[in-house]
Amino acid sequence: MRFGVNYTPSRGWFHHWLDLDPASARKDFDQITALGLDHVRIFPLWPLLQPHRGLIRRAAVDDVLRVVDVAAEAGLDVQVDLLQGHLSSFDFYPAWVRTWHERNIFTDPDVVAAQAELVRTVAAALADRPNLLGLTLGNEPNNLVAHNPVTADEVDAWLDTLLAACAEGDPGHPHVHSAYDATWYTDDHPFTPRASVTKGALTTVHPWVFSGDCARRYGPLSVETTHLAAYVVELAKAYADDPGRQVWVQEIGAPEPHIPAADAAAFATRALRALLARPGLWGVTWWCSHDVDRQLLDFPELEYTLGLLTNDGRAKPVAHAYAAAASEERAVGLGGDALVFGGIRSDSAPGGRFFEAWMARAAAAGHGPAIVLASRVDDAAHLAGRGITNVLELS
Repeated sequence: MRFGVNYTPSRGWFHHWLDLDPASARKDFDQITALGLDHVRIFPLWPLLQPHRGLIRRAAVDDVLRVVDVAAEAGLDVQVDLLQGHLSSFDFYPAWVRTWHERNIFTDPDVVAAQAELVRTVAAALADRPNLLGLTLGNEPNNLVAHNPVTADEVDAWLDTLLAACAEGDPGHPHVHSAYDATWYTDDHPFTPRASVTKGALTTVHPWVFSGDCARRYGPLSVETTHLAAYVVELAKAYADDPGRQVWVQEIGAPEPHIPAADAAAFATRALRALLARPGLWGVTWWCSHDVDRQLLDFPELEYTLGLLTNDGRAKPVAHAYAAAASEERAVGLGGDALVFGGIRSDSAPGGRFFEAWMARAAAAGHGPAIVLASRVDDAAHLAGRGITNVLELS
């Protein structure tokens, strides 16, 4: 099991890529290593890597390599996200897809070809780094569909093209893509559960407690809130064709005011214990490493206090709770029960009929059952592959 953190630099946030300071990054990484964590996820910015459709900046690629190497010196493995894209309420587009050159980043063939060349180039540059975990195409690109209308088929084609470019540049590492929770909860969202569970080397989930207003609807330490990540892991496994496909909780956090600071450590402990009982979990990556410096303006308030560490590097109680959970012995193994899900995405969102039924069972038993799609109830091989022996119909 892997335990890591999404790296938010203490100096300059993601603008640190403008004038990279390896010594500052090394200090941050040493603080992360001191918590007993084993990996970070990093986020170079697309406009800095590829400011023009025909220009990939070698200096920017070298900065990515430098950060990966500095992380290695601190004993950390690294997942590299590309095509940022979207980060903490800000969107980063290169000028050549906006202004007078308005282009859809998912469907314009020239844009997609340029993205593929960037992905291929960075993947090849990173391929020999011994601490590389792999690439993620970008951070939650489905946040960008409002300004880049796209169909589910077009999303699938985009993902296939860019994941193929990852493999061309670096065939030796597993590469993935990510999406925020609309994938699982919104009926007509073009990033689909099927894309999440069939494309890329494993499934990534970002189960945020503000999605569907979960924490405010049920309470910050409720079963519904503390078991949300475990629930989404099971939802992801239900959609997967491969019963052995692993799930990575690539983002989970304790955003204020949804989770008050006084409850953050308890939330982390309970959420991690619920998660660690689930089979098929690759690892957990907390959002995020360091608080955002308040000299940086215009962030939503919750973004400033999401760190395990303060901006000056002091570990918070939530950091100690996360570190303690990471060091606990894993007690994986649940009963063979599975609750049947009809596949209507909005039913599985917080407040939805299926969500409420699953959480009621979690409250009664101390853990929720597995989830099986209605279309797979009679698939004996699939059920056996997931250790399901008893199928529970939704009443």
